[in-house]
Amino acid sequence: MLNLILFGPPGAGKGTQAEFLIKTFHLIHLSTGDLLRSQIAEDTALGLEAKRFMDKGELVPDEIVIEMIKSKLDANRDAAGFIFDGFPRTVAQAKALDTLLNENRMPVSGMLCLEVDKQELINRLLNRGKTSGRSDDQDVSIIENRINVYHEKTLPLKDYYAAQNKHFLICGMGSIDEIAERLTSTVKSLQE
Repeated sequence: MLNLILFGPPGAGKGTQAEFLIKTFHLIHLSTGDLLRSQIAEDTALGLEAKRFMDKGELVPDEIVIEMIKSKLDANRDAAGFIFDGFPRTVAQAKALDTLLNENRMPVSGMLCLEVDKQELINRLLNRGKTSGRSDDQDVSIIENRINVYHEKTLPLKDYYAAQNKHFLICGMGSIDEIAERLTSTVKSLQE
Protein backbone atom coordinates (compact mmCIF):
# COMPACT_ATOMS: atom_id res chain seq x y z
CA MET A 1 0.00 0.00 0.00
CA LEU A 2 1.23 3.45 -0.93
CA ASN A 3 0.69 6.16 1.69
CA LEU A 4 2.00 9.58 0.75
CA ILE A 5 2.13 12.88 2.57
CA LEU A 6 2.36 15.79 0.13
CA PHE A 7 3.92 18.93 1.55
CA GLY A 8 4.91 22.27 0.18
CA PRO A 9 4.53 25.95 0.90
CA PRO A 10 1.52 27.94 -0.29
CA GLY A 11 1.72 28.21 -4.07
CA ALA A 12 3.91 25.12 -4.52
CA GLY A 13 1.23 23.37 -6.59
CA LYS A 14 0.14 20.75 -4.05
CA GLY A 15 -3.47 20.73 -5.23
CA THR A 16 -2.55 20.25 -8.87
CA GLN A 17 0.06 17.59 -8.13
CA ALA A 18 -2.18 15.78 -5.62
CA GLU A 19 -4.81 15.35 -8.34
CA PHE A 20 -2.14 13.95 -10.66
CA LEU A 21 -0.85 11.50 -8.03
CA ILE A 22 -4.38 10.36 -7.17
CA LYS A 23 -5.13 9.54 -10.83
CA THR A 24 -1.74 8.04 -11.62
CA PHE A 25 -1.43 5.77 -8.60
CA HIS A 26 -5.17 5.25 -7.85
CA LEU A 27 -4.89 6.79 -4.39
CA ILE A 28 -7.65 8.03 -2.14
CA HIS A 29 -7.40 11.71 -1.24
CA LEU A 30 -7.54 12.05 2.52
CA SER A 31 -8.12 15.70 3.35
CA THR A 32 -8.68 16.38 7.02
CA GLY A 33 -10.74 19.46 6.15
CA ASP A 34 -13.03 17.38 3.92
CA LEU A 35 -13.24 14.68 6.60
CA LEU A 36 -14.30 17.20 9.24
CA ARG A 37 -16.92 18.74 6.96
CA SER A 38 -18.39 15.37 5.91
CA GLN A 39 -18.51 14.00 9.48
CA ILE A 40 -20.29 17.17 10.61
CA ALA A 41 -22.71 17.09 7.67
CA GLU A 42 -23.52 13.43 8.40
CA ASP A 43 -24.09 14.21 12.11
CA THR A 44 -21.73 11.42 13.18
CA ALA A 45 -20.64 11.22 16.82
CA LEU A 46 -17.14 12.35 15.80
CA GLY A 47 -18.58 15.13 13.66
CA LEU A 48 -20.70 16.46 16.51
CA GLU A 49 -17.73 16.31 18.88
CA ALA A 50 -15.53 18.16 16.37
CA LYS A 51 -18.25 20.76 15.80
CA ARG A 52 -18.32 21.60 19.51
CA PHE A 53 -14.66 22.64 19.30
CA MET A 54 -15.04 24.44 15.97
CA ASP A 55 -18.06 26.40 17.20
CA LYS A 56 -15.87 27.81 19.97
CA GLY A 57 -13.16 28.72 17.44
CA GLU A 58 -10.85 26.04 18.82
CA LEU A 59 -8.77 23.51 16.93
CA VAL A 60 -10.22 20.03 16.76
CA PRO A 61 -8.08 17.80 19.02
CA ASP A 62 -5.69 15.41 17.29
CA GLU A 63 -7.44 12.37 18.80
CA ILE A 64 -10.69 13.25 17.02
CA VAL A 65 -8.94 13.86 13.70
CA ILE A 66 -7.06 10.54 14.05
CA GLU A 67 -10.35 8.74 14.72
CA MET A 68 -11.83 10.30 11.56
CA ILE A 69 -8.78 9.16 9.58
CA LYS A 70 -9.15 5.67 11.06
CA SER A 71 -12.78 5.63 9.97
CA LYS A 72 -11.78 6.58 6.41
CA LEU A 73 -9.05 3.92 6.33
CA ASP A 74 -11.49 1.27 7.61
CA ALA A 75 -14.01 2.22 4.93
CA ASN A 76 -11.37 1.82 2.18
CA ARG A 77 -9.51 -1.36 3.11
CA ASP A 78 -8.98 -2.32 -0.55
CA ALA A 79 -7.45 1.01 -1.55
CA ALA A 80 -4.13 1.12 -3.37
CA GLY A 81 -3.13 3.82 -0.89
CA PHE A 82 -3.83 7.29 0.40
CA ILE A 83 -2.49 10.76 -0.09
CA PHE A 84 -2.66 12.83 3.08
CA ASP A 85 -3.54 16.48 2.68
CA GLY A 86 -3.41 18.92 5.59
CA PHE A 87 -2.24 16.32 8.05
CA PRO A 88 0.08 15.90 9.82
CA ARG A 89 1.06 19.48 10.66
CA THR A 90 3.01 18.77 13.84
CA VAL A 91 5.40 16.08 15.02
CA ALA A 92 2.79 14.94 17.59
CA GLN A 93 0.30 14.46 14.73
CA ALA A 94 2.92 12.61 12.66
CA LYS A 95 3.60 10.24 15.55
CA ALA A 96 -0.14 9.63 16.04
CA LEU A 97 -0.55 8.98 12.31
CA ASP A 98 2.42 6.60 12.31
CA THR A 99 0.94 4.69 15.24
CA LEU A 100 -2.42 4.36 13.48
CA LEU A 101 -0.94 3.35 10.13
CA ASN A 102 1.57 0.92 11.65
CA GLU A 103 -1.20 -0.76 13.69
CA ASN A 104 -2.98 -1.34 10.37
CA ARG A 105 0.22 -2.51 8.63
CA MET A 106 0.13 0.40 6.21
CA PRO A 107 3.01 2.74 7.15
CA VAL A 108 3.74 6.09 5.56
CA SER A 109 5.68 5.42 2.34
CA GLY A 110 7.09 8.91 2.04
CA MET A 111 6.72 12.61 2.64
CA LEU A 112 7.01 14.34 -0.72
CA CYS A 113 8.07 17.94 -0.19
CA LEU A 114 7.74 20.35 -3.09
CA GLU A 115 10.52 22.94 -2.98
CA VAL A 116 9.95 26.22 -4.81
CA ASP A 117 11.94 29.46 -4.74
CA LYS A 118 10.30 32.13 -2.58
CA GLN A 119 9.92 34.67 -5.40
CA GLU A 120 8.30 32.02 -7.61
CA LEU A 121 5.82 31.21 -4.82
CA ILE A 122 4.98 34.90 -4.47
CA ASN A 123 4.46 35.26 -8.22
CA ARG A 124 2.27 32.13 -8.41
CA LEU A 125 0.11 33.26 -5.49
CA LEU A 126 -0.28 36.78 -6.85
CA ASN A 127 -1.36 35.31 -10.20
CA ARG A 128 -3.78 32.94 -8.45
CA GLY A 129 -5.10 35.89 -6.45
CA LYS A 130 -6.14 37.63 -9.68
CA THR A 131 -8.62 34.84 -10.43
CA SER A 132 -9.33 33.13 -7.09
CA GLY A 133 -10.67 36.14 -5.25
CA ARG A 134 -8.69 35.03 -2.18
CA SER A 135 -7.51 38.13 -0.36
CA ASP A 136 -4.58 36.20 1.17
CA ASP A 137 -3.28 35.64 -2.38
CA GLN A 138 -3.28 39.34 -3.24
CA ASP A 139 -1.03 40.92 -0.60
CA VAL A 140 2.74 40.30 -0.76
CA SER A 141 3.28 40.81 2.99
CA ILE A 142 0.56 38.25 3.83
CA ILE A 143 2.00 35.82 1.28
CA GLU A 144 5.51 36.21 2.71
CA ASN A 145 4.19 35.62 6.23
CA ARG A 146 2.35 32.45 5.11
CA ILE A 147 5.54 31.14 3.50
CA ASN A 148 7.60 31.93 6.62
CA VAL A 149 5.06 30.25 8.91
CA TYR A 150 5.08 27.18 6.65
CA HIS A 151 8.87 26.89 6.88
CA GLU A 152 8.90 27.38 10.67
CA LYS A 153 6.14 24.84 11.31
CA THR A 154 7.23 22.17 8.85
CA LEU A 155 10.94 22.03 9.61
CA PRO A 156 10.37 19.66 12.57
CA LEU A 157 8.21 17.43 10.34
CA LYS A 158 10.90 17.31 7.68
CA ASP A 159 13.42 16.28 10.34
CA TYR A 160 10.99 13.69 11.74
CA TYR A 161 10.48 11.99 8.37
CA ALA A 162 14.14 12.43 7.36
CA ALA A 163 15.12 10.43 10.45
CA GLN A 164 13.00 7.58 9.02
CA ASN A 165 14.45 8.01 5.50
CA LYS A 166 10.97 9.00 4.31
CA HIS A 167 11.55 12.67 3.43
CA PHE A 168 11.92 13.36 -0.29
CA LEU A 169 12.66 16.81 -1.69
CA ILE A 170 11.03 17.38 -5.05
CA CYS A 171 11.94 20.38 -7.16
CA GLY A 172 8.67 22.23 -7.64
CA MET A 173 10.07 24.58 -10.29
CA GLY A 174 9.23 24.22 -13.96
CA SER A 175 6.11 23.14 -15.81
CA ILE A 176 3.30 21.13 -14.22
CA ASP A 177 4.34 18.12 -16.34
CA GLU A 178 8.01 18.39 -15.34
CA ILE A 179 7.08 18.47 -11.65
CA ALA A 180 4.66 15.56 -12.12
CA GLU A 181 7.43 13.56 -13.80
CA ARG A 182 9.74 14.12 -10.81
CA LEU A 183 7.00 13.07 -8.40
CA THR A 184 6.21 9.97 -10.46
CA SER A 185 9.83 8.92 -10.49
CA THR A 186 10.10 9.30 -6.71
CA VAL A 187 6.83 7.46 -6.02
CA LYS A 188 7.79 4.60 -8.33
CA SER A 189 11.07 4.24 -6.42
CA LEU A 190 9.02 3.88 -3.22
CA GLN A 191 7.08 1.00 -4.76
CA GLU A 192 10.20 -1.04 -5.56
